[in-house]
Amino acid sequence: MTHDESEKNDDFYLQNFLPFLLNQAAERASLEFQAVYKGRYGMLRTEWRVLFHLGLFGEMTAKEIGERARMHKTKISRAVAKLEQRRYLKRTRDEADRRAEWLTLTPAGQAVYRDLRGVAANYDAKLSGLFKPEEAALLRQMLQRLAGLD
Repeated sequence: MTHDESEKNDDFYLQNFLPFLLNQAAERASLEFQAVYKGRYGMLRTEWRVLFHLGLFGEMTAKEIGERARMHKTKISRAVAKLEQRRYLKRTRDEADRRAEWLTLTPAGQAVYRDLRGVAANYDAKLSGLFKPEEAALLRQMLQRLAGLD
């Protein structure tokens, strides 16, 4: 039996496998936004995610960002170092716990956040426009459930 014949007898369709579909959709959906944060600001995904958490929630610790964003502390640490290098955030030692640092956006970081927030909102509207309003709402609800965010 050739390789092609064995595939024809297999009733598992990768194209319908939900984890595969979710990954493909996530990759495709994020490309255009990635081009902006990478092209304009030279950022990686973890860096814009840290930037957005600080933009949305204000002063936070790296641990808090990790818990909210579900990112590993090593990735957050690297992102924080890069954002600090670019002068987008500043660190402040916690006086009560000298091991902890509070992270806040600098004025330059706030400007980048506002710019990317606008791009993200427009891009979100563009993606949502691929669906009827009720479909887009249902898709968000289902994805939030799968992500454990509901």
